[in-house]
Amino acid sequence: MSAAKNSQSVQSGEARSSAIMAAGTLVSRFLGFAKTWMLAVALGLGSTVNDTFINANNLPNLIFLLVAGGVFNAVLVPQIIKASRGPDRGADYISRLLTLAVLVLLGLTLLVTLAAPLVIDLTTQGYSPEQKALAVTFAFYCLPQIFFYGLYALLTQILNANGAFGPAMWAPIVNNVLAIAGLGMFIVILGANLYHPHTLDNWGPFQTFLIAGFSTIGVIAQTAVLFIPVLRLRLGLRPRFGWRGVGLGQAAKLSVWTLLTAAVGQLAFLYVMKIATIPGAERLRLEHAGQAEAAATLPGNAVLEVASQLYLLPHSIIALSLATVLFNRMTHASQAGNRAELREALSHGLRTMAVATVFGALALFALAGPLGMFFSGGKPQDGVMLAQTLTILALSTPFMSANFMMSRVFYANEDARTPFFIQVILAGVNVVGAFVIQFLPVDRIIFAIAVLYTLGNILSVVISVWFLRRLLGHVDGPRIANSYIRMGYAALGSALAGTLALWLLGSYRADGFAWSSRPAALVTVVVVGPVMLLAYLLLLRLFRVNELRDLLRPLLGRLGRGGVPAASPESATAARATVSDDTGLIPRISGEFDAASFRAGPDLSSFGPSGGQEPEDEHTGWTRPARSYLPEEDEAAGARGSLFRGSQLRRDVPLPGRRTRQGPADGPSRRGRKRGRRE
Repeated sequence: MSAAKNSQSVQSGEARSSAIMAAGTLVSRFLGFAKTWMLAVALGLGSTVNDTFINANNLPNLIFLLVAGGVFNAVLVPQIIKASRGPDRGADYISRLLTLAVLVLLGLTLLVTLAAPLVIDLTTQGYSPEQKALAVTFAFYCLPQIFFYGLYALLTQILNANGAFGPAMWAPIVNNVLAIAGLGMFIVILGANLYHPHTLDNWGPFQTFLIAGFSTIGVIAQTAVLFIPVLRLRLGLRPRFGWRGVGLGQAAKLSVWTLLTAAVGQLAFLYVMKIATIPGAERLRLEHAGQAEAAATLPGNAVLEVASQLYLLPHSIIALSLATVLFNRMTHASQAGNRAELREALSHGLRTMAVATVFGALALFALAGPLGMFFSGGKPQDGVMLAQTLTILALSTPFMSANFMMSRVFYANEDARTPFFIQVILAGVNVVGAFVIQFLPVDRIIFAIAVLYTLGNILSVVISVWFLRRLLGHVDGPRIANSYIRMGYAALGSALAGTLALWLLGSYRADGFAWSSRPAALVTVVVVGPVMLLAYLLLLRLFRVNELRDLLRPLLGRLGRGGVPAASPESATAARATVSDDTGLIPRISGEFDAASFRAGPDLSSFGPSGGQEPEDEHTGWTRPARSYLPEEDEAAGARGSLFRGSQLRRDVPLPGRRTRQGPADGPSRRGRKRGRRE
């Protein structure tokens, strides 16, 4: 009876944790879109200044992921998780790791910031001296964010390792609020771009501070607020030096494929983004030549950025959550060598996820016009360019999410080499495609990049299916295709209903209601969106798409509705299934820092024997797994080419730490072993 009560308590705690995490994510997404909308109001969606700022503000995230992101996710995070299970909760080891990471991050940030002019040269093409000078100024303000991104990632995983998931979910809200405050002051003091155009000629230091300065202040605050819950853990963290024997070198060797995958993906993305800067530079040249009308029709990387944020919405809300829930199920099946169960988990994930992503793709396609106008900054021409870009990207949403779900199978199987090969193929396609795109007419470059990413999403699914068939025998293709076809019919009917509603509101006329103002565009979305959703739900029932029920059950459970979800291996530990091992297998089309990739930690409960639990930790209130010892060091599956076998626990394996044995002190020290060899 006590075991049942303990299990129910654990599930209840997980449900509450999931609800807090989901609420924080939704609020953060909403504020993120509010920030994007205000940036367009302040600077204009199709302005050279906005293009220049977005490129500079994306650099810290991209450089961090390129140079350090893979190391943090693949090397440091597992070490923190393991060390936290020691008798001292990893205080000594984590102190040393934090000290080392802070020093490395400071050095990297200082080096990159001082080299800002060179960084701008390498990541842009065709900038005039004036635009380059502004880009370098923006970069000096934004590049220090690299340090705080890295510190945020480490603090988040320290909290995750101790069962505190909520703070890292809510911290980005502080970031967005401060950035919105800066944009609000910009609009109030200096005026919106629609009425007071902000150009390179009238740009000054105060404007830079309100835009770029507050962006960095927001990132600093996002990191700073995590110190409060970390201090509440009472780990006694302090600067500690001496890093020999901490095991990072061995961890890096085991994670080499993951690190290479991250590097290849980020390098390819940086090159594509360099090509995306060409239209902004050409727009400035046309403006100086007195060809304002021609300049106004050139979409820049700001248009691509906003379109990508909209296009990623169904994936980030639905696919990421569902993949988190199913990852544990895939991992358990992989450890047991059960190909049928692994295949079933993949099939279930693909079919369930498609209920949302197929509808999201058609909804974004149908509502591209009103959405474009709402985020346009007030200029219908900018809204048209955004709508055109969004329509190209939208229809590939199901493919992107499907490939993400497929990649979970490789990671659950501890296979990091296959994702690397897939990434190399996709990176090659992107680089070659971007190289060709630069020779197209300038007004077609952004649209062509959108086409390139759409084709990349489709190609990634084709390649992943080929590899998965070799692993699983088959991928349950007929059942998946049958479900997708029925969902496609329902989504098509929904899109037709939405098209009719849009026509009645005059959305297909230049002087129609949706194009009259940004509030009118928002009203159009609010009216037509529910019409499409209702039609879709009715058609799903008509076509007997049972996956709708499977989708709603975990989502309602995550929001705390309908009581605690039924116990299952995946639902009981959903909040702890890792999503941070994604290294860019799906082509990135947004440089915006996504804090979600550093939030969730691995399933710690699987380390305990038979899921045994100890009483709640007095510092965190989290029920900790029964054993405090580590599993064997995982040998990378990419090197051994077989299923994960490191699931057995060993009592003689020391926890990470320098010259200290946090496990049983049964064995000679390093110095003793050396003395014995000499004798």
